[in-house]
Amino acid sequence: MVREDYEAIIGLEIHVELSTESKMFCSCSARSFGAKPNTFTCPVCLGMPGVLPVINRRAVEDAILVAISLNCSIPEFCQFHRKNYFYPDMPKNYQISQYDYPLGVKGWVEIEVGDQRKKVGIARVHMEEDTGKLIHIGESGRISEADYSLVDFNRAGIPLIEIVTEPVLRTPEEAKEFMKTLRNILLCLGVSDCNMEEGSLRCDANVSVRKKGETSLGVKTEIKNLNSFKALQRGLEYEIERQIKLLESGESVTQETRHFDADRNITTALRTKEEAHDYRYFPDPDLVPLEISSEWVERLRANLPELPQERKKRFQREYGLGSLEAKLLTEEKAWADYFEEVHRLFPQPKIIANWMLTELAALLNQSGLKIDQSAFTPRHLADLLKLLDKKVISGKLAKIIIEESFERGVLPSIIVEEKGLVQISDEVELRKLVEQVIAENPQAVADYKRGKKQAVGYLVGQVMKLTQGKANPQIVVRLLEERLKLS
Repeated sequence: MVREDYEAIIGLEIHVELSTESKMFCSCSARSFGAKPNTFTCPVCLGMPGVLPVINRRAVEDAILVAISLNCSIPEFCQFHRKNYFYPDMPKNYQISQYDYPLGVKGWVEIEVGDQRKKVGIARVHMEEDTGKLIHIGESGRISEADYSLVDFNRAGIPLIEIVTEPVLRTPEEAKEFMKTLRNILLCLGVSDCNMEEGSLRCDANVSVRKKGETSLGVKTEIKNLNSFKALQRGLEYEIERQIKLLESGESVTQETRHFDADRNITTALRTKEEAHDYRYFPDPDLVPLEISSEWVERLRANLPELPQERKKRFQREYGLGSLEAKLLTEEKAWADYFEEVHRLFPQPKIIANWMLTELAALLNQSGLKIDQSAFTPRHLADLLKLLDKKVISGKLAKIIIEESFERGVLPSIIVEEKGLVQISDEVELRKLVEQVIAENPQAVADYKRGKKQAVGYLVGQVMKLTQGKANPQIVVRLLEERLKLS
């Protein structure tokens, strides 16, 4: 929480690896994660003398799709520049990026935080190539404590887009919600797998603080390479509090790049923050400028998939779901796809939403699996709900069966058949059990006659115990009440 007399000014820079087959400027495979180091390289991505880069058209089209989806204006002219710096993870000692002529500008994304909606401005969307990966050899794996470092250039040259927000975010919660919203848009477009653990989606957060009522911006710091929603929120929370403490003690904030240590929940200084002129940008002489015609843009726009906000509204309109239910089910593409597949097999949306957001969500959380990684497929949930709807099983049994089905990957109907768990709805059989329970529990019967209606619940429980939970509870309640009124 930001102190009430201060406010934070937050802007995000998000790097997204595109899921193209080849790299940005050469034919090397871009699917190199986990491969042996330095095996997916060539003279072009290693920056050897005399080589010429060639622009990956698919990467450009993916970037245009992203810019369209973020409501950006797309200039007809954009240009690649060389960004020069002496980092060991770029074999050329410069990165091909875009500077004053980006691919998309002046966009926006709407986010929801609680019951509040907010428009987050997008300053720019530009294209560049990824860097290599440094491996710091030492006890902690951190550069400050490493004995030496190794470099893997497999990642160098993979297509990246960078999305830069306006500094309009005010809380760590808003920043996290923006990242979640953006990730879902990218997944819907299919342009990236957005795997934060593997580095396909990374975020740098720029943050400063100021007293409420002030209009000038404070000195900002940049928290580098935040690779989870949790790290983004916790890193910002710590850094905001650190800056406030500095200002309150009469010290000043230094403009610098910082690292978030998730183990200690703190940020630490890495280097002083560079300015644009430090990179000595100039147009790349090996690459012609891109001319993006309105016809090209409109052709891509016509093939846009349904985006998350549109899908949420459709879930409310078409399935009669509440705003919160629809939001939770469309926050991730995989959840929305799962819901719609279950609905195709069992068209009762309210029941599906309830089971997905309670029982299934709890099982996924316990297992650490994502919904599209689980063996409990839409067919499994539809099968369970059909059994419940036909009163083959009770709600209590369904909650037991879903756990076993989730764990084994076996259809609920097969588990019911294996274990003989069909719900008992035969009134003749249940009436005998009701008579037995009444005879064995005279005290509960007496309590009922004295007006303690909750005694019926106890007697129902005894019938369920005798049938190992297989009795139809609605029929049992009716039969008990009928019999008790006669006694």
